[in-house]
Amino acid sequence: MRRVSNTEYVKNVSQILSNSMKSLSFLEQYKTKFVPQLVKELSLGNAMAAPKVEKVVLNVGIRSDMKDPKAVENIIEDFKKITGQQPVKTLAKKSISSFKVREGQVVGVAVTLRGKRMYEFLNKLFNVTLARVRDFRGVDEKGFDKFGNYTIGFKDQVPFPEISADQIKTHFGMQVTIVVKSRKPEHARTLLTMMGLPLKKQEVK
Repeated sequence: MRRVSNTEYVKNVSQILSNSMKSLSFLEQYKTKFVPQLVKELSLGNAMAAPKVEKVVLNVGIRSDMKDPKAVENIIEDFKKITGQQPVKTLAKKSISSFKVREGQVVGVAVTLRGKRMYEFLNKLFNVTLARVRDFRGVDEKGFDKFGNYTIGFKDQVPFPEISADQIKTHFGMQVTIVVKSRKPEHARTLLTMMGLPLKKQEVK
């Protein structure tokens, strides 16, 4: 059997996702499939009361000892590929000698996704990206905050299908926060699991 390279894998995944989105986008699935299920399952008065994802915020922290400007640009370039959006640089407001941080230094980059692009990102996140994490067995319940928002941490960018592992120049971790607008935190959990968030199965004691 012929071994498929990382580059070929990325192209194949992109084609599969592209074809699936042409038939029915994730946003359309939310409106036509998930909302009616949520109204019924959560005993809501109407579709307007259904929980919905408001935005997805992605953050990358840049180490203070990373002095090579090219490394920072590599991070921004890969982050742009992953999100499909130009990242915003976070700059240090003041110098902190103990942390070797100087005023104006790039200490992070961030992207906020909304609308169609956000749903396309979630589709890839739930159905492709997480499955590519080494020894993946589901995400932890502890990722939920008291409002029902969910945060996932990645050690590096390798799992994302837009990135070819053999072409990575600078490795970096990131935090992905899914912000959900809902009346109750448990409603947010129901929505995300319905959309495909693969929660780790609880062990029966």
